[in-house]
Amino acid sequence: MGLGSSLYAGITGLTVHSERMTVIGNNLANVNTVGFKGTTMQFEDLMSQDFATVNGIGQVGRGVRVSTIYSDFGQGSFESSTEATDMAISGDGMFIVSPKGTDARLFTRAGNFRFDNDGYLVDPHGYVVQGWQVEQAVTTVSTASAATPSGSGSTRIVGTPTDIRLENFQSAPKATTTMTMVTNLDPTASDKAKNDTNPYFAMFEFWNGTEDTPLDNNRYSYSTTMKVFDDIGTAHNVTVYFDPVTLSNAGGDTAWEFMVTVDPMADKRVLSGADGNPTPIGKGQNSAAGILMIGTLTFSTGQLTGMSAYTLKSNGGMTGGTKNLDNWTLADFSTGGYPVFTANFLGKSNASATNQDDATLIQMDFGMSNRNLSGNGWTVPIGTVPERASDIGAATANTSRLPNFRDPSISALATQSYNTGGSSTLFQSQNGYSAGILQNISVSREGVLTGHYSNGQVIELYALTLATFTNKHGLRREGGNLFSETRESGPALTGQAGTSGKGTVDGNALELSNVDMATEFVRMITTQRGFQANTKVITTTDSMLGEVIAMKR
Repeated sequence: MGLGSSLYAGITGLTVHSERMTVIGNNLANVNTVGFKGTTMQFEDLMSQDFATVNGIGQVGRGVRVSTIYSDFGQGSFESSTEATDMAISGDGMFIVSPKGTDARLFTRAGNFRFDNDGYLVDPHGYVVQGWQVEQAVTTVSTASAATPSGSGSTRIVGTPTDIRLENFQSAPKATTTMTMVTNLDPTASDKAKNDTNPYFAMFEFWNGTEDTPLDNNRYSYSTTMKVFDDIGTAHNVTVYFDPVTLSNAGGDTAWEFMVTVDPMADKRVLSGADGNPTPIGKGQNSAAGILMIGTLTFSTGQLTGMSAYTLKSNGGMTGGTKNLDNWTLADFSTGGYPVFTANFLGKSNASATNQDDATLIQMDFGMSNRNLSGNGWTVPIGTVPERASDIGAATANTSRLPNFRDPSISALATQSYNTGGSSTLFQSQNGYSAGILQNISVSREGVLTGHYSNGQVIELYALTLATFTNKHGLRREGGNLFSETRESGPALTGQAGTSGKGTVDGNALELSNVDMATEFVRMITTQRGFQANTKVITTTDSMLGEVIAMKR
């Protein structure tokens, strides 16, 4: 074998220790690089050569070579940031970025992202972060005969991962579809609107939509007003009037009539009259202008036990005008079991009655819902068919003539009638809003980008796409904190944060380099000593060769 083999064995030692020092130097150079993952180099012995010994064949090693260079994908520490679009992953997932206009995908742990001038969420190289669009939850209100399920309210992704881009920094307006109004109606209040012919709809009879003041103050006991929004975000005031009904033979029950109204000039409904010609209901041209719903509330020992509600529908022509109670029929129900009405604030065609296809329906929630929407959802007294408001009539003026929900359910917070010193509004809410401007962005632990708008809306926009790999050590480093998949790594396994081991996302944070300087310095010392030892092998072998040459003088 000769001494030459010793020289070459030492050279292999110098080579691998030099490369290991390069790896250590690269780790230390990136000790402050965002999202950097350090690497470790491992050695293995080179081939061994057979050598004859007294006991048979032995083997002599011929040096060393690099075995593997593994990436350390251990979790780095987090640093707080003032930028909402700075993100860090706690777990195994990786962000996916893509050069604009290409299908290429790269992967990174560095979450220092920003929105560019085109609205794309990009990394420092201009590569676009990938995510799913979020399906916007829509509360659908429809009649019982055409029920449509509403959104579940949870984050639901749509389609395939795409570029995260904010093309419109405005929140579109949303028309009001739900009104909740909970009041306490004073049981000692006097009946201010009396009508012997229609005692349950006396306020309706006194209303005049052509007057500046449609209903005099002395014709109701209590009123409360709520702001609602139409399809273009314009606000309108909806006022609900309440007045007790004087009953005979009531059996301990009390009843109040209610009337849901708007400014007659904002009511733009148009329905067909008996002659088939369009008859404007609103715009102050009709005595019933502004009346959206009429009905009754029944109480037993102060608790809400029954409700009736009537609206105008399109049934082939009105008889005797809109102030004729024959034209006011039992309301349709929303899918949630609440009676609905419409105002047609924008004057759309085929949208002036609750049973017209283009109507924007608003459900009225006083704290009672209907769990059984079979038929028309209403139950009526035996022997009567009070489909129309006029069918109730004077009767005996007791609650036995009033329709009710087929299967009523009373919520914990419902309209009540207790003696608390006067009527009052306990709770109000509605789900519409005007247009708004994007003010800031936040990121949830589930990786959902949410926009916060000037109109108070908080809208989920995108869900980040995270990737994991069967063999993450097979990824190829591309520089710039980027990795690409290879055949060794396997394809990317994508999913949302918080699922399938992808980890969670922290907004306003950055993951720092996971390089530990103390460990790297220890490795540097051992590498230096290994390199030094191999130089000794070479210098010693050189001395030995000198002695061989000196044998011949």
